[in-house]
Amino acid sequence: MARLRPEVELGVEEQVRPKRDSTMLRAWRRFKSNRRGYVSLWLFAFLFILSLFAEVLSNDKPLIVHYNDSYYFPLFATYPETEFGGDFVTETDYLDPFIREQLKKSDNWAIYPLNPYSYDTINYFAEYPNPAAPSAQNLLGTDDRGRDVLARLIYGFRISVLFGLVLTVIATFAGIIAGAVQGYFGGRTDLFFQRFIEVWGSMPELYLLIIFASIFQPSILLLVALLSLFGWMGLADYVRAEFLRGRNMDYVTAARALGVSDRAIMWRHLLPNAMTPVVTFMPFRISGAVLALTSLDFLGLGVPPTTPSLGELLSQGKENIDAWWLSITTFGVLVGTLMLLIFIGEALREAFDTRKG
Repeated sequence: MARLRPEVELGVEEQVRPKRDSTMLRAWRRFKSNRRGYVSLWLFAFLFILSLFAEVLSNDKPLIVHYNDSYYFPLFATYPETEFGGDFVTETDYLDPFIREQLKKSDNWAIYPLNPYSYDTINYFAEYPNPAAPSAQNLLGTDDRGRDVLARLIYGFRISVLFGLVLTVIATFAGIIAGAVQGYFGGRTDLFFQRFIEVWGSMPELYLLIIFASIFQPSILLLVALLSLFGWMGLADYVRAEFLRGRNMDYVTAARALGVSDRAIMWRHLLPNAMTPVVTFMPFRISGAVLALTSLDFLGLGVPPTTPSLGELLSQGKENIDAWWLSITTFGVLVGTLMLLIFIGEALREAFDTRKG
């Protein structure tokens, strides 16, 4: 029996793998047929990849400087003002009109990013009081502290999406483990976990965030840790149901009879069949995480004040009603991001719907 087990397992895998591959191929074709979701996926991926290069797109430091027959790279090194004809040994302010004139003299030149402001750059040379309306200097205006709104939107979008991805991955991993253990072993294990989830889910999440925000210094890592403690429960129920349905099927019973370990059965045979709800819910979970971070930042319970955040811009828009550019631009970025993620999620849900041909 021990010698036959590898051959039997190989035969089963050879029969299951083509079927699984064809299923995934059909799901991908159904996803591509949904033009709204397919275009949303490519558009969201393009915007996210662009945001990863935010320092190149929006920064108050030139990409390359040629001064007195020497090349400088301010993005990767710090140069004193005296290096470019200034009087102080402090770090060079490349937005200073004097420095800009120095970099234009003779054969000197500098290549600036498309938006010459970083998320924390204060435009001390603005012509109008802050918050300043959109102009040639600041395409989307400035906030109440003189910081460029476009730069904060670019950096804030990147932080929001990365936060949503990290939180979704952690919560998904924990939810898969919890749901798999519950559904496969069942009995007292399932009963104990269900009672634990009922008690844990009844805890007031917002109050806990308020308490921890008052005790610890706000940070993204703290938010990820706190939200991960509650974000796994919704997904665990779906994984548990899939494992409960598959644990008594014939191929699982045959694998147990052949002496296959519980871990191998859960990983090889049951988990692939339980991945449909995991994949289809991921875009919705990312959008929920982005919305949660924005809401907490709006209430002042999220990231530190110096961190670029969509919620912080919305809060500034509420405090400065006349500065319409703060609320409208941030609202547009937030709604656009959530719509793209929702369209992707709807397309995935239809793609994995076995009732569709």
